[in-house]
Amino acid sequence: MPQPPSGGQAGQQQVPGRQQVEGLRVRAAVRADRAAQRKVRQQARDQRAYERTLKDVQLLAFNDFHGNLEPPTGSSGRVTVGHTVDAAGKVSAATVDAGGAAYLSTHLKRLRDGQQTSFTVAAGDQIGGSPLLSAAFYDEPTMEALSAMKVDAASVGNHEFDKGYKELLRIVKGGCVDDGEGKNNRNSCALHKYAGSSFPLLAANVYQAGTKKPILPAYTVMRKNGVQIGVIGVVLKDTANVVSHEGVKGITFGDEVEAINRATAELRSKGVNAVVALVHEGGSVPPQPWKAPNGKSYQVTPPYDARCSQGSANLLAGSPVLPIARKVDAGVDAILTAHSHQAYLCDVPDPQGRPRPVTQALALGRLITNLHFKYDPATKDVVRDRTWTRQQIVSRDVPADPQIQRIVSAYTAKVKPIADRGLGTISADVTRVPNAAGESQLGDLVADAQLADPGVAAKGAPAVAFMNPGGIRADLLFAPLAGEKPGTVTFRKAFSVQPFGNNLVSMDLAGEQLYALLNQQFTGKNAGDPKVLQVSKGFEYVWTAGPKGPRVVDGSVKIAGKPVDRKATYRVVANSFLADGGDGFAAFAQGRNRITGSQDLDSFAKYLEKHASYTPAPLTRITKK
Repeated sequence: MPQPPSGGQAGQQQVPGRQQVEGLRVRAAVRADRAAQRKVRQQARDQRAYERTLKDVQLLAFNDFHGNLEPPTGSSGRVTVGHTVDAAGKVSAATVDAGGAAYLSTHLKRLRDGQQTSFTVAAGDQIGGSPLLSAAFYDEPTMEALSAMKVDAASVGNHEFDKGYKELLRIVKGGCVDDGEGKNNRNSCALHKYAGSSFPLLAANVYQAGTKKPILPAYTVMRKNGVQIGVIGVVLKDTANVVSHEGVKGITFGDEVEAINRATAELRSKGVNAVVALVHEGGSVPPQPWKAPNGKSYQVTPPYDARCSQGSANLLAGSPVLPIARKVDAGVDAILTAHSHQAYLCDVPDPQGRPRPVTQALALGRLITNLHFKYDPATKDVVRDRTWTRQQIVSRDVPADPQIQRIVSAYTAKVKPIADRGLGTISADVTRVPNAAGESQLGDLVADAQLADPGVAAKGAPAVAFMNPGGIRADLLFAPLAGEKPGTVTFRKAFSVQPFGNNLVSMDLAGEQLYALLNQQFTGKNAGDPKVLQVSKGFEYVWTAGPKGPRVVDGSVKIAGKPVDRKATYRVVANSFLADGGDGFAAFAQGRNRITGSQDLDSFAKYLEKHASYTPAPLTRITKK
């Protein structure tokens, strides 16, 4: 009879031993590990395959060029790269020379070299507030140069409206100004008929009055090598208050975020998912702590490559661009800003909480923001977390682009007879740098020139002239330009100080209105960012920063040493921008018995000629207590 198996009874299944169980577990673990490894390898293969489908895209951006075809001079032509401290503990900025259209073009070409797909954009104020070389020809030379640099798209800035929106439309479309061949030292189509802009100027939030129809395209789509990027352009909604009211009659400026989000939705409906916004509004970069080699910490202005912390906006705290950056549709992949002439590379969370680049590249062609990202052809969108940004200094240690230099040289020869005309001399630098009260040497000089202009005296000699500080665009430097003697003030230098071509306007204001006017320096639109008007000789006042905010001290406003009578009438002078209530000075718009006089530049030039040797005087007209 058969015997039952050893260790058990007949009909019972054998129970595995401990070693057998452990072996089964090991084999199962090995199989699971191999499967996991296969999955990882497959994921890696899939990722590599996905990476191969992505396209590298470069976006180069600059802003606030302001017609600076020639290399800008003085501090306007330098970039801060770091800081030094001397034995006495005095901190100084370490700077390098930068800027100039021909150098800008060379750097753009070098940055593009070897790139699969590259686009170039500008974020407004390409023109306006320009040096004589560009402004004498209605900024046509600058538009020619930017077209030759192969700019793909640009937003408008507030300075594109300096001569009114109709002149802006001519700049876009082309054609000549009927200016009598050089009337008022300006000449349109001086070398050839102006062809217009080769790239679109975008204005998503600038509308025909009473409509939501933009006067220029709201956006464009840049296409190269299977990549399509939507570009939206907007200008600060407060533009009407910082340009001449006369030039923007018939148009309105709307909310930046609303316009960008509307344009983003339109682009998305057309299958364009990769979008960047050019926003002509900016941030102010406050001083930051710097630890010096001596071990001490100092507060300094950050260098050109300043960055916000990853995913934060601490460098832009309190800046007008910050709420815009936070509210713009999450479908916008980068926000390139302008207007404040600052340098920063920041990441500001979008409405979905994802970090989004927000950048600016100084001004005057001294810096280029170099933005790189990956583009997914399947989704037609940017892979946001693969984006990086850097700043490139437009140094002058590279060859000047010969094509751009030919443009600059041709117009330089044309303007030379006007530019080189000597007006007078100065004994030292006359600068825009204000004292604690807000008064500057150059502000005094400009206001004195306006007060002395005979064209505004037809209804009585004015008692005071007022000048907005933002309208003084450059310092008068004692150091000579090429071919000049030290201290010489040429028409070129005078123009750099007052480039806008505003007319002077005299008017009657009551003493009560003068007080209101002076308090508007610190209130309303100027609250938090005071605009201290420069005043002519013989006018003085005191202001104080009290617990309720800055205000003019009652009884301190004097003309020729006598207190202003609030009920009396006084004749005053201002440029046409201020006279229309610009910069938040509504009191000027209430002026009566108006007379329009000379252009501000003409009065400035004549004053310099009359005072052939000028020495800046002590700053005693405005006092802060």
